[in-house]
Amino acid sequence: MTLRFNSILSILVVVVTFDSLLPAQSAEPRIPHAPPREDALLHRKLPIPEPFLIRRNEHTFGGDIRIGDLNGDGRCDFLVYRCNHGAPTGAHRGGMKPCFLGAFEMDGTALWTAGGGGNHPSRPMSVAVHDMTGDGAADVICFWHRASRTGLPTCPDGSGEPSYKANEPDWQSLADVVIQIRDGRNGKVLREAAPKEITDRRRKDPVGANWVHQRLLVANFRGTDGPRDIVVKLGDTYVAIDGRLTVLWTYRTELIKYSHCPAYIPAVGDIDGDGRDELNGGYFVIDDDGEPLWERQLGRNMDSVAITKWDDGNVRAICSGFGHVMDAKGEVILSLGEKEVPHGQEVRVANLRDDLPGPEMVLRNTGHTTDVLLVSSATNKIVDRLQLNFSPTNVGMEPVYWRGPDRAALLYNGGWLWDLKRKEGRRLPDLPPPGGNQVHRMGFYHAIPANVCGDDREELVLWDPTARHIYIYTAKPLDESDYQGYVAGPRQYNPRLMD
Repeated sequence: MTLRFNSILSILVVVVTFDSLLPAQSAEPRIPHAPPREDALLHRKLPIPEPFLIRRNEHTFGGDIRIGDLNGDGRCDFLVYRCNHGAPTGAHRGGMKPCFLGAFEMDGTALWTAGGGGNHPSRPMSVAVHDMTGDGAADVICFWHRASRTGLPTCPDGSGEPSYKANEPDWQSLADVVIQIRDGRNGKVLREAAPKEITDRRRKDPVGANWVHQRLLVANFRGTDGPRDIVVKLGDTYVAIDGRLTVLWTYRTELIKYSHCPAYIPAVGDIDGDGRDELNGGYFVIDDDGEPLWERQLGRNMDSVAITKWDDGNVRAICSGFGHVMDAKGEVILSLGEKEVPHGQEVRVANLRDDLPGPEMVLRNTGHTTDVLLVSSATNKIVDRLQLNFSPTNVGMEPVYWRGPDRAALLYNGGWLWDLKRKEGRRLPDLPPPGGNQVHRMGFYHAIPANVCGDDREELVLWDPTARHIYIYTAKPLDESDYQGYVAGPRQYNPRLMD
């Protein structure tokens, strides 16, 4: 017995000693420890204003973030929000129905708040920032939680927002939600509606994975001088609404089974060149009038999609399931197949290699892992296979034009920046590990690339929805005198946040 115990003890000592030699920063043994990027500057560690924070289960945090020029002064501002009524346990716990908004400037000055309470969103939820009124300042488009209207309304938090006695919370229903457009300058409600096409919706998918990925996307379905419409994604239902919050059309799918449902987050863009947007759900592309251009159940795990330029400048539907690129008529331009892409978790398209013509696709092809494929639009062939750094849930890739619009983009992933031509990744300096692992699976850094502080290069706006700060990184050297003002594009007002 003594001999056996000593043998086991010796084995344990060897294991502990070996583990102590592994790099402290490496959570994934296949990815070596890397020094920080020498050209990366932490331009700002921006604290969310103290009055905007909340404490839940001994943990203090702000919530999820959106960006935009809310007060019209030509600078990027920030919006933090929290939600009520998430699933009580498991991966979907948190909140789903926005109930608190807080707007502030880059120097930390608070602009306004609305509502109160809430928790971190279960997923990036139904809040968007875009100028819907044409006055030069971004507005806030959001769902808003209205508890059951029994009794007289009160304003217990002093915000001027009516609060009602709630019925039993139900994260599987939207009967107690309205959609709003709020003035970005002061948070006042400009327009509000409760269309039955939204409030009648309930969860149908068996595991709730598709239901919790609710999203508002800014679109142009009417051919106006700029995007002034909204598409709402609610599980099996897609509702298009104009700037007056009038329903334009509704599309519903029968595909609700996990891994066989359309994209968790659809994409908008003009695929047929008529000046109006279409909606790509991976298994369909819906025209601006709500009628499908095509419907086809492509590969499983259609988790991520896009509408963007691909071959020779042609706009295509990019679909992660089995690695598809489709044209406006539903013809297959590219199909990598199930063997190469058994689980197309996440896909992004950008100029990622300056030695290859046209844009490239980077596709997370085996689910929530570090494996990615790089595909050339010029040849429709896989040109590289890489392993990125490990990060919580292994999603969150974003191309960032770190060196300017005329150079190949770098790929952000989980606190690192990757040069895909050199196959080299480096971590961003002074970025702490995400704090959410002990709070919720969403505790990792969301990223929005945007030009927020100088010249024509893109910065990275990073945050952890379960933490207190926003981190803004830029490439050295920074000359803020070159800054021409903040201009938002689709990658900023329709960020491809995914978890």
